[in-house]
Amino acid sequence: MPDIMRILFLMEDLCYGGTQRQMLELARRLDRARFAPIMLTLTGPTDLDETAREAGIEVHHLGRDRRLAPFFFARLGSALRTLRPHVLVPCTALPNIWGRLWGRALGLPVLGTVRGGGGPKRQHERLLWRLTGHMVCNSEALCEVLQGLGVPAGHLSYIPNGVDTARFCAPTEPVSLRPPRILCVARLAGDKDHVTLFRAFARVRERHPEAVLRLVGDGPEEARLRQWAAAHAAGQGIEFVPGRPDVRDEYAQARLFALSSVREGQPNVLLEAMSCGLPLCATAVGGIPRLVTPGENGFLAGAGDDAALAAHICRLLAEPELGDRLGRAGRERVERDFAFERMVAAHEELFVRLAGEARC
Repeated sequence: MPDIMRILFLMEDLCYGGTQRQMLELARRLDRARFAPIMLTLTGPTDLDETAREAGIEVHHLGRDRRLAPFFFARLGSALRTLRPHVLVPCTALPNIWGRLWGRALGLPVLGTVRGGGGPKRQHERLLWRLTGHMVCNSEALCEVLQGLGVPAGHLSYIPNGVDTARFCAPTEPVSLRPPRILCVARLAGDKDHVTLFRAFARVRERHPEAVLRLVGDGPEEARLRQWAAAHAAGQGIEFVPGRPDVRDEYAQARLFALSSVREGQPNVLLEAMSCGLPLCATAVGGIPRLVTPGENGFLAGAGDDAALAAHICRLLAEPELGDRLGRAGRERVERDFAFERMVAAHEELFVRLAGEARC
């Protein structure tokens, strides 16, 4: 076993997003006396490169800009030979496909990751799980899906996402004293189903015309969502804000947090919102029901059910003190169950185990 293990996180990019931020935090918090984190992306430099380097993480790219590098799948093998990781950790779909193939070809231990609700299908897990030494899911629901595809339970670990409770903390001002701002921090992509949130917001505006929906994020659906906002009266109350590394000020100014996803793992943004003392209105998909207990720290609606989502949002706007109570309960839950220390320790144990098995 080497004195310091090189752990390579293979990413599609380091754009601002939930998986990127979660893996960056994991890499940043690894015990540097035992582990040397490396990040390799299929694209060029993007949003979080500077943050990674400031944390002392070695960063490499196969491309030059935000687009996938030409023939990245062929160039990846050469990069892995040069970087010589002791454990390869591919994150998101393309890295989990090509990283596993090259990992097997080069004899590298691979810790597969399945983080999004659409991950099992996109990553062809029915076939490719066999190319991993072990796999990590960030929700118990994903573990169950993978077992249904034939992955043995002993080949899977559930490691929930972590949140920095010191960094994401509740301001002194209670949410009940804030303007009626509904916050959604999420990539503007199909899985997030923002249109359902927009339809819910249109219903909310009928009862609370002063309400504002603030979207923080970027993504391929932005043009379509802006078109929807321009074509509907409720769009006058929708604010589009680009994603950025630090959105704590957005949490501090919101009355509640809403998420209308149709597929999810365990969303970082819900943990951050809970840590900041916000009540939640979300859809009951993926690992979200493990985070949101109806009536305790928020409310759940079915995927695509804009009427139920609107009813929950309206209740929180109409009963400000309820939002205070739910927000406090969410903060207590995060402090108890989702501290980063537990997440990091679980990953470090797997890294050591996989590297040890590779030497046998």
